[in-house]
Amino acid sequence: MSTEQGKKRSVFQNYKLLIFLIAGIVTGSIVGLIFKEKAVVLKPFGQIFLNLMFTAVVPLVFFSLASSVAKMSNMKRLGKILKHTILIFIITGIIASIVIITIVTIIPPASGVDISFGEYEKPEQLNVLDQIVEALTVGDFNEILSKGALLPLIIFAITLGYCIRFVSKDNESNVAIDFLDIMSQAFMKMINLIMLYAPIGLGAYFAALVGEFGTELLGAYSKAVLMFYPICIVYFLIAFTGYAYFAGGITGIKVFYKNIFPSVVTSLATQSSIATLPTNLAASKRMGVKEDISNIILPLGATIHMDGTALTTLMKIAFLFGIFGLDFTGIGVWTTAILISVMSGVVMSGIPSGGMLGSLIIVGFYGFNPEVIPVIVTIGLLTDAIATMINSTGDVVVGMMVSRTVDGKEWIENSEFIQEQS
Repeated sequence: MSTEQGKKRSVFQNYKLLIFLIAGIVTGSIVGLIFKEKAVVLKPFGQIFLNLMFTAVVPLVFFSLASSVAKMSNMKRLGKILKHTILIFIITGIIASIVIITIVTIIPPASGVDISFGEYEKPEQLNVLDQIVEALTVGDFNEILSKGALLPLIIFAITLGYCIRFVSKDNESNVAIDFLDIMSQAFMKMINLIMLYAPIGLGAYFAALVGEFGTELLGAYSKAVLMFYPICIVYFLIAFTGYAYFAGGITGIKVFYKNIFPSVVTSLATQSSIATLPTNLAASKRMGVKEDISNIILPLGATIHMDGTALTTLMKIAFLFGIFGLDFTGIGVWTTAILISVMSGVVMSGIPSGGMLGSLIIVGFYGFNPEVIPVIVTIGLLTDAIATMINSTGDVVVGMMVSRTVDGKEWIENSEFIQEQS
């Protein structure tokens, strides 16, 4: 087999699930257009898929997060690098969120769309402090085992993982950590099995949706997706150029664009921040980022730094607000949306089908009709490749910025690797 044939097969393997999912959705949409209202009979096959995901999501999130935190060790040595990294992660995520909010406020992605998913029952209005309590906690343990309480579950899982790590810090082979890890892997496997049914389930669901709502739904998708790709490209060119300039002035910009494109291509081809990690490590070295910085930031960024995910999440929220005729304006609305987008990027990035779980958080938090989940999941599928590119390349430019804050303004000029190349 030639190298080129191997690359083509590798790309197909990376995109195989996406190809099948889109094929199922397209087939279902065609069936809906042909058979119209009669296609609604297929809806139960789609509901089966949603029910399976609903059943698995709570234990998956709990065991994945608790296991990840419980296995952490030697956190003290991260020191100054970790502090600057987290701060910059948050700042860049907020900037990405503000950019997309500005655009979708000016050009609502679902404007003019007339699709009915039932009446939206707005949750009871509470003051700010009560809203925080309702969003982050529940009143009883059994309530945390609900798909509508994913944010409290996330906090509980992280806290439990930390406590297990704390009480077992001198025992690396603790039975509780081993149990969490095994259960995490088991539920990840379960999600992978459920996803085998996804092309059929989503295809059936879309046959029913298109049969009921017709071309109105397809037109809404086209607008949202056509908006998103230019947004990501412009964000990459403007924001990352600004970040590179902050990191190293004009030299920083030159170094960034000279070395970043292998990471761009790899992330688009693999749709995985983890798979792009080796390419990012090599790119960071060529940019002069020290290994003690890149070896911390890039693996960490591959799991919790998700500017592209923040962009996608806010597009989904704005889209749902449009469908339900809600006003996506106001500091309170925007602040809540930003917090949800950052949470989705940080927490769901390391979980299989994290985009779908992020969609569950959106629907559960706002109290939308669960039937809209396949709609916003599909937006995520269609925009995942370029969102992953923003996620992965963003890790590299963060490494440059942390180098500037940790090693000083002259870090590029002082880099031994850069000096060897000049």
